[in-house]
Amino acid sequence: MSEHTLTVAGVTVDTRHWIGGERVASADTFVDVSPIDGSVLGEIARGTAAEASAAVAAARAAFPGWAATPRAERARILHAVADAVEKRIEDLSIVETHDNGALLRSHRRGVMPRVAHNFRFFADRLLGLGHDDFDTRGHTNHVSWDPAGPCVLITPWNAPLMLATWKIAPALAAGNTVILKPAEWSPLTASLFADIAAEAGLPAGVLNVVQGHGAEAGSALVSHPDVRRISFTGSVPTAKTIAAAAAANLVPASFELGGKSPLLVFADADLDLAVDLAVEQYDNAGQVCLAATRILVEETIAEEFTRRFTEKASALRQGDPRDETTDIGPNIHPRQLEKIDGFVQRALAAGARAVIGGRRGEGQYYAPTLLTDVAQDSEIVQEEVFGPVLTLQTFADEDEAVRLADDTRFGLAATVATGDRGRAERVTGRLVAGTVWVNCFFVRDLQAPFGGSRHSGVGREGGTWSFDFYCDLKNTVTAPKGWRDHG
Repeated sequence: MSEHTLTVAGVTVDTRHWIGGERVASADTFVDVSPIDGSVLGEIARGTAAEASAAVAAARAAFPGWAATPRAERARILHAVADAVEKRIEDLSIVETHDNGALLRSHRRGVMPRVAHNFRFFADRLLGLGHDDFDTRGHTNHVSWDPAGPCVLITPWNAPLMLATWKIAPALAAGNTVILKPAEWSPLTASLFADIAAEAGLPAGVLNVVQGHGAEAGSALVSHPDVRRISFTGSVPTAKTIAAAAAANLVPASFELGGKSPLLVFADADLDLAVDLAVEQYDNAGQVCLAATRILVEETIAEEFTRRFTEKASALRQGDPRDETTDIGPNIHPRQLEKIDGFVQRALAAGARAVIGGRRGEGQYYAPTLLTDVAQDSEIVQEEVFGPVLTLQTFADEDEAVRLADDTRFGLAATVATGDRGRAERVTGRLVAGTVWVNCFFVRDLQAPFGGSRHSGVGREGGTWSFDFYCDLKNTVTAPKGWRDHG
């Protein structure tokens, strides 16, 4: 065993950066701890401006060759990466569960297969781009999708590899090179993926991984003058800092910044379905940006809804995420647990009532919580908690429901439970959100645009929208005259 590797349940992971097709150590390290039991997983190379600069240089050097690679060959390589991921689903699942505490069964059955799908989808989508020629008074307009250059991708800890490859796959498909900066609380699957991609035939320098803290490695990356695109998923304050750095170099940036999404439950809804949708918001210990954490219920059914919700939510099993019977695992980090509990305790002190939960468990586990008697302008209603904490408010009619739903600075998603199609159309048309689900939740198709409104983000990704961001579109206009026949 090398001093630069660690082992997670039999799976070996390199702790160094991946730059230019080689492993690169740092002078300093940071500690990676498992949220399951607080055990130290290992010491991870801590990137600085030096490693960031080296990674951008590697990406810049590799860019001309990758950009010139024919589309069909790029697509073939991306499919080979997907094949390689599918062979390592168990390893990736084990490592990520230990690293971020999400359910092992979810990683095996959904998250890691989605990683492979990300590459297949964008590889295939690439081959369909470019049928945009049109005529203007006899002049031919030809639209081309040119690769932009080195892209910096900064990703969160709640679904580390899936969310990283949701950015990596379209960036690479477009012909760009990538520097990935994974979250320091969950860096391991990014490192393991770098090896998998290289073994699948991805050329050196096309994908680079720099580990470390945002204020060090991240700051150096987003301010680098050779970077051509920045995509970030995380907090609003960090996005503002990145936006300022991007503005200095006029670099296009895409931001997905979380939310405070509502679930609107009308009296005509299938109540069992509505309760199931509400309880589903505890998925991944509440660490889901799209989660509908504000439950808004029509007042005539609020008592019965709360009774059924309490019964179903109280049956959830919280515990070790490696256990197949566990429904809710731990929260990612002691600092995050402190943040969650701080929100809840301040809400209780201000007069909120905990229908269930409202307290810590042992270790890094927080009891699933539902708070009522909360004011619309209160912190617990307005700010993202990112933990297993929901609030419940009531409304009298559609107008009040929409007013409450839209009354935050966020606009990432919304969920509506109703049995009336006309109501569904009216309400969804008035909601401020990038995604609205009706009588369902978390149904995601890569063909659809994804992103948020207001403080939930800037830009859309998914389908052709990803290529809009990761490409420089060029229109070439050719006249029908002025040609010399050399025949």
